[in-house]
Amino acid sequence: MIFVFRPQHMIGLANGTLKQVVSSSGIPLSMVRDTETGKIVGHAVGVITQPFLAVPQMIFDSVQMIQVHKGFQKTYEKLDTIQLCLNTLQKNVGVLQATTALIGVGTVAGVALSAVNLYQTLKLREDIKQLRVEVKDGFFDLKKALTDQGAEIIKRIEQVAQDINFRQHRLVLIQAYGKFQAALKLIKTALYTELSIRNTDLATARHILTNALADYNNPHLLSETSAAGHLRRVECAWLIDQAIVLTYQLQNQFAAVSDRLIQLQDKIRQDCVSVIERCESEEELDFLFPEITRICKHDLVLLESWQNHVDWIQTVSLHEQDFFANSDLPSTNLYQDNQDSAIVTEPKELLLYETLKQKSHYTSLHNQLQFMIKPDSRRDYEDYITQKATATGYKGLVASNWQEIPDLTVANLYHYLKDKNK
Repeated sequence: MIFVFRPQHMIGLANGTLKQVVSSSGIPLSMVRDTETGKIVGHAVGVITQPFLAVPQMIFDSVQMIQVHKGFQKTYEKLDTIQLCLNTLQKNVGVLQATTALIGVGTVAGVALSAVNLYQTLKLREDIKQLRVEVKDGFFDLKKALTDQGAEIIKRIEQVAQDINFRQHRLVLIQAYGKFQAALKLIKTALYTELSIRNTDLATARHILTNALADYNNPHLLSETSAAGHLRRVECAWLIDQAIVLTYQLQNQFAAVSDRLIQLQDKIRQDCVSVIERCESEEELDFLFPEITRICKHDLVLLESWQNHVDWIQTVSLHEQDFFANSDLPSTNLYQDNQDSAIVTEPKELLLYETLKQKSHYTSLHNQLQFMIKPDSRRDYEDYITQKATATGYKGLVASNWQEIPDLTVANLYHYLKDKNK
């Protein structure tokens, strides 16, 4: 289960009086229904682990989705969830873009990457939320925000600021962020207008977002960045893509929402593969591995769940739609405002990576990250192990069921046999 439900709903799920709603394909959704009556009585108020980029609020209130779909005006009297989505998107883009002022363009030292790794970025995001850091034009004063990181980090920030190539990149990013910010403002305003104006404004906002997306995905600028810098740019693009999806959702275009979410999930996987291929050092891998792990294990899962919810909505009967549309089920907003603790603890992904480092080496870890984001890439390694182990008399190393073998074992076995057959 990836969702968190209210205590009374968790009790109902445990004793069997409630059951979780599932899609036609058997995918668990963020709602619970009464076992006896079949009526939906509540929905999720959170997720087990906070994703790095995906925005949970987009899918929590599935009742509100139905209300939007039915066109009930009262939906637009309860805009907190949508406003929260937009604010979260803006905050996340701001912190990710700001870290490029330390990463810079081209080669970057490991100490600089450690200052803006997964843990530090989560803390910076919380600083923005608590208004301890002010974002302006998609950047903030990194020297002030990272003052506790030491003189070497401050020196690196100053060096990047003087770099001509980064200045060019910074200008493009500021312009792109400006477009993104303008589009979000237009979406917020559109929600208070009548239907014809709302749809026009949402289409205009989507056009602006598409232009901003093109700036972040500029192939010329991406080609000049390191693996870490490349990851930060495409992460900003993924968030903007979510804003585009939301505009379609607010226009009841659920087929378009589903299609766009499928494309976004594919894009994230492709971009992650490109980033991994750019990785050239252990220091870069130290930065990439925990972050891509969270993206793979949580963000992609949540985006898939959003897509499953949207697909489910299109199968709901008219009778059930009417029930949802007139439902006064409690909103998720109060919980959402408080679900992120102000104290950011060290992510489990960092702890997992440290454990893996004790059992592997750089090349094996590099392969394991590839396997995680692209499972099919394991097959060539499995075939090599089978071939070489059989030929050299190590038949005990050949698995009867490769699915049961962890990525760590496959990567380590591959390199063990490769070194032995040199």
